[in-house]
Amino acid sequence: MAGNEELLLYIKSQYPLVYFEAIDEPYAIRQIAETADELFLPWYLWSISEGLKRGEAGSPLYDSTEPVKMLGWIAELIKPAGAEPALFVLKDFEKHLSDTLVLRLFRDLIHRIRLSRTTFVILSAGYQLPRELEPDSARLFGGFPSEADVVRTVRETLQEIRRTTIGAKTFPGENEIGEIGAALKGLSLPQIRNVVNACLLSATAAAWSRGEIERQKKKIFDREGLLEFYLTETRENVAGFSNLKNWLSHRKNSFSASCASALPPPKGVLLMGVQGCGKSLMVRVIARELNLPLYRLDLARLYSKYIGETEENLRKALAIVDKLSPLCLWIDEIEKGLAASGAEVDGGVSQRIMGTFLTWMQERRPGCFIAATANNVERLPPELLRQGRFDEAFFIDLPGEAERVQILAIHLKKRGADPDRFDLRRLTELTQGFTGAEIEQAIISALYRAQAENRPLADEHLSAQIASTKPLSVPKGAEIAALRAWARDRTVPA
Repeated sequence: MAGNEELLLYIKSQYPLVYFEAIDEPYAIRQIAETADELFLPWYLWSISEGLKRGEAGSPLYDSTEPVKMLGWIAELIKPAGAEPALFVLKDFEKHLSDTLVLRLFRDLIHRIRLSRTTFVILSAGYQLPRELEPDSARLFGGFPSEADVVRTVRETLQEIRRTTIGAKTFPGENEIGEIGAALKGLSLPQIRNVVNACLLSATAAAWSRGEIERQKKKIFDREGLLEFYLTETRENVAGFSNLKNWLSHRKNSFSASCASALPPPKGVLLMGVQGCGKSLMVRVIARELNLPLYRLDLARLYSKYIGETEENLRKALAIVDKLSPLCLWIDEIEKGLAASGAEVDGGVSQRIMGTFLTWMQERRPGCFIAATANNVERLPPELLRQGRFDEAFFIDLPGEAERVQILAIHLKKRGADPDRFDLRRLTELTQGFTGAEIEQAIISALYRAQAENRPLADEHLSAQIASTKPLSVPKGAEIAALRAWARDRTVPA
């Protein structure tokens, strides 16, 4: 494992303080140790439980657990004229800076080490720095194990299980381990070991399938809050979208490590259209087709009542995205998150959020593919639609006759019913004007009706349920017509 390049740059730039916000503390400490070795710097590690010691293996200095006494020790270490520069790593130290004396002593030390290679690193799981220290600090977000480290951890965990476990286990092949490592990027090393163990315990033939790996990862990742990890979907389980599927086929290998094309990787797509017609489901197909992990960013969840916290949440979420790239970033109903309100309504927060996000979209790393969905095109900011934000904008209309046949077959098969037993042609005629979601719900309701009658699902159950369903296209006919007119010359039919 190599050191942290950003930390290396900050130390060379003579920042006296670096705030390192890390998801995996042991991994971050290893990165810091590697960085110190690269710079030939001695380094010290402090925690309130163990005190101050040189490196991880050193003995704690006498009576150095309390923050004030620890700072006194550091003052002595850097006091001699010509003392060699050093790196001081302080675990969770931000929690003690609410003490006026601790803050004052710490600021005095920072003033003393300016313009030297001595650096303080506050290592924490969350950002909380007093305003007095911000002018002298740099902020570092990370601690995410690299894909190479993830693969090595997967391999080591499997080898350890082989040595210590008695009995037959389903182990992945050597070619699969690289794919597993790529899928698990974004978790800490202990979490990765937990996923590997969980897959082994599942004892099924699909234990190492992409779907199972994603399910295990989702259980862990979604606890963080700002980003949600989502399962992907195969194109066979989604009806229609022929133009979009063809577009994806041309770009299928764009994010592969083995792709040596001079073409830039695609930036993203905007999916607009009628509610319930499969936009969200198609995003999951997009991620699967591009072989990228799928993360969902809900812009509305970033908003907070506290001043500055909304912008901070967005910056943190986008920093996570940059660290986890390559990935597919799903932004659902983007018009709701970026619809700018007047400054008198929210103090200009929406406008700042939109500005920050649009700038990031323009400057983001090539490995992030954005898949955004929108229902209300009138609320989309004009800045979002300008050329270059997305590679293509696709319009998703109500499913046609051929698509409705496929949708019926897919959802019947998904619930254990043989589509060949039903008159799909007649059912297709009855579902004229239905969205895919309405067809799915009609099938589910018909299954409940058949279950209540203690009979197998039949055509009459489906016909009766479809007849009792009032599709969205009836009350919203004028809006859908206006949406089609707007999209005719601005988008590509999906």
